Amino acid sequence: MEAGLKDDRRALLDAKLTELGLYAKELCPEGGVEMSTTRYEDEDGHVTLVVPSKCSEDDEDRIELALAARAGRIFEDTGLFIVCGVLDRPGD
Repeated sequence: MEAGLKDDRRALLDAKLTELGLYAKELCPEGGVEMSTTRYEDEDGHVTLVVPSKCSEDDEDRIELALAARAGRIFEDTGLFIVCGVLDRPGD
């Protein structure tokens, strides 16, 4: 891959990680968002939302499905495979 194309893809990845991170904060403002561009096999990046322990399982599922849907649209539009996850904050 040419350097210019690689730089463009990295800029796009950074923009989409930011989009997902902001969306995660929108879904759960009291949650903590972690983003990574570490690549594993065919994955381009990761977004993890750590929710407070008071968050119900139903809310966690709703949030996780919403993040996955947004990541799916990003994949369809850009080909970037960003894995999203929702974790409980321990001892909260």
